[in-house]
Amino acid sequence: MEDDLADVLSAVGPRLRATRQERNVTLAQLSKTTGISVSTLSRLESGQRRPTLEFMLAIARAHQVPLDELVGAPASGDPRVHMEPYVRDGQTFIPLTRDASGLQAHKHVIPGGPAREIAKRVHQGYEWLYVLAGQLRVVLGEHDLILGPGEAVEFDTRLPHGFGNAGTEPVEFISLFGKQGQKVHLRARPAKRATEPTRPG
Repeated sequence: MEDDLADVLSAVGPRLRATRQERNVTLAQLSKTTGISVSTLSRLESGQRRPTLEFMLAIARAHQVPLDELVGAPASGDPRVHMEPYVRDGQTFIPLTRDASGLQAHKHVIPGGPAREIAKRVHQGYEWLYVLAGQLRVVLGEHDLILGPGEAVEFDTRLPHGFGNAGTEPVEFISLFGKQGQKVHLRARPAKRATEPTRPG
């Protein structure tokens, strides 16, 4: 039993470092977010300091991952994903996958209201968006698109991009994102608009 516990604890440090590096977060940035000193974080990652529940909860919250992912707890056998939603810049994110290193899936909800300026960003990866309800505005390079329910878009995230709500009602959509540039094998075409004229056959 003690040997099993020692094995679990010895694996925590490398897992903490890998999780932080996957998110391109420095020790100084993580220290600012968690309130844990840089030296303590460094000792935790190197295995020189025994992790406590207080430290682990703060780090899990900062990385927005479940605690058992950092600890490496054995699977309970329940395949359902129980992830806590979080809010960033007024947008609600609901994680649909546990593994932060592979393809990541989220459900997003952006409330309706006055139009906001959409900030573009650029980073490594590939993303696919599918609208469930409402109207999603996607600014992609020089393109400014409005997507409705059933419409999808996929793009290389090295292209400047951003998105927001294009209507007064909340917009709900699913995103799939691969940090290493994994492409989604389904390529969906936008649904034909009701106002689009029908071409003669």
